Amino acid sequence: MTRRYRLDLAYDGTEFSGWARQPGRRTVEQSLADALARVLRLPQPPALTVAGRTDAGVHATGQVVHVELADDVEPAALMRRLSGVLPADVVVKKVAVAPPDFDARFAATGRHYRYRVTDGVPDPLRRRDTLAWPRSLDVDSMNRASAELTGTHDFAAYCRPREGATTVRTLHVLTAMRDEVGVITVEARADAFCHNQVRSMVGALLAVGDGRRPVLWPREVLDAAVRDSAVTVAPAHGLTLVAVDYPPEDQLAARTVTTRSRRDR
Repeated sequence: MTRRYRLDLAYDGTEFSGWARQPGRRTVEQSLADALARVLRLPQPPALTVAGRTDAGVHATGQVVHVELADDVEPAALMRRLSGVLPADVVVKKVAVAPPDFDARFAATGRHYRYRVTDGVPDPLRRRDTLAWPRSLDVDSMNRASAELTGTHDFAAYCRPREGATTVRTLHVLTAMRDEVGVITVEARADAFCHNQVRSMVGALLAVGDGRRPVLWPREVLDAAVRDSAVTVAPAHGLTLVAVDYPPEDQLAARTVTTRSRRDR
């Protein structure tokens, strides 16, 4: 007999070729699956379902995975054993038995990302997760531009297209804030993001912030609804997946059905 388990994890994406398994490449998915197979003595690595398939170089502090394992696996013991075999740049923060209807990907109601950038003297200790920008950035202009992007829109102009996949998303939050040491954090929260969406939006905001583009330009790009080569995709290392939201247990099944239906359209 098997049951579903939820794993919450964090990783430094610098030396990974993204989340998804790729032949001959070091990926987070392969590293975790291999570790599970090793500690549980499985004949082959188990299939993993992830909340968000991060790209090469993107980090996570709040990634979520579900996996089917034998029903006698003890969560605390599994987390302890995984910590002994996983590479130092991946940490499983929590293991729990999940409700039968829990789906790490399709039951999610929101995903939170943060992008760190500095236009001042860069901190060498944060070089792996903070973009050093060579021009001064006006945070107020970035926020006026970002306000035009929130809401439900077709984000085709900011997404790498995938055949048959919708690019309509509901962007709940897109804001920039400068902290006391001058680092700017762009917060992005949506029901889901399409491929390259967050980094493309950040790229557009950086162009506004440093004065190369007017405040309304990101909205004009959005309204055109076609991929715009003028939008630079911000480097991956500044981006971190920080949290994934899920509904109450009694709403998990309905949420999964709704999300699958929308993605199929």
